[in-house]
Amino acid sequence: MITTVSIAKTKKILAEARKKGKRIGFVPTMGALHKGHLSLIRKAKLENDFVAVSIFVNPTQFAPGEDYLRYPRRPAKDKSLLRKENVDLLFVPKTDPMYLVDHSTFVEEFDLSRFLCGKSRPAHFRGICTIVAKLFNIVGADNAYFGQKDYQQAEIIKRMVRDLNFSIKIKVLPIVREKDGLAVSSRNAYLNYREREVASRLYKTLHYIKDAALKGKRDSKKIIKKAKEMLTFPGLTRIDYVKIADAKSLEDVKKIKGKVLIALAVYVGQTRLIDNIVIDVKS
Repeated sequence: MITTVSIAKTKKILAEARKKGKRIGFVPTMGALHKGHLSLIRKAKLENDFVAVSIFVNPTQFAPGEDYLRYPRRPAKDKSLLRKENVDLLFVPKTDPMYLVDHSTFVEEFDLSRFLCGKSRPAHFRGICTIVAKLFNIVGADNAYFGQKDYQQAEIIKRMVRDLNFSIKIKVLPIVREKDGLAVSSRNAYLNYREREVASRLYKTLHYIKDAALKGKRDSKKIIKKAKEMLTFPGLTRIDYVKIADAKSLEDVKKIKGKVLIALAVYVGQTRLIDNIVIDVKS
């Protein structure tokens, strides 16, 4: 595995791979790698000739007071995992070359980012679109891989790719879960034993909504009210949102029908966790 910190060197290595006719798969991450990341890497290995992974904790997607400084960083462990997966290139850029002192250009999506996490984290998706656009330009991959846990993020990136005519295909893979249903996440490392137990209830709440909808209940407001009641227990400190939204537009739906996204964001202790399920409800 080649490890680079230089943007120029990374571009050169990938340009040489393309000249040889290699199909390039790309998995952008913020490190603290887990089973979800590994599922993306393994899929990329199956579908491409050359796989690049980036690790960069992106400062522009964190608001003041969020966990940028304490976000889990485990470079040695991450490199070991990537070597075992036979990744071809690991790109670990520093902040300074990615965001120059007078950096003044950002990429922003104005439709899908209005909803869900975009309401409580208004600058979050501008930061994500900007860094992902930069990474796409540097790597020049054929395929890029993202997880469904960050459903809204994936939809926004797909919109950005469409609107800005990027020559890259976005692949979104299913959520990887622990045995109790908790979606794997780098932020799970923040949870103590008791909080970890509390977090496992999020998946049960999503399944309550799913089961209610599939059994014929169609009133989103009533189902969400009951779901929020289920989330009222010690250790869960705040509900950011519980939503039933159109899976394409991300707008709230009053009556459940068609393909919908069931999503929530809550705080367990000081840790913000998100999760979702997508279902198709026939008329």
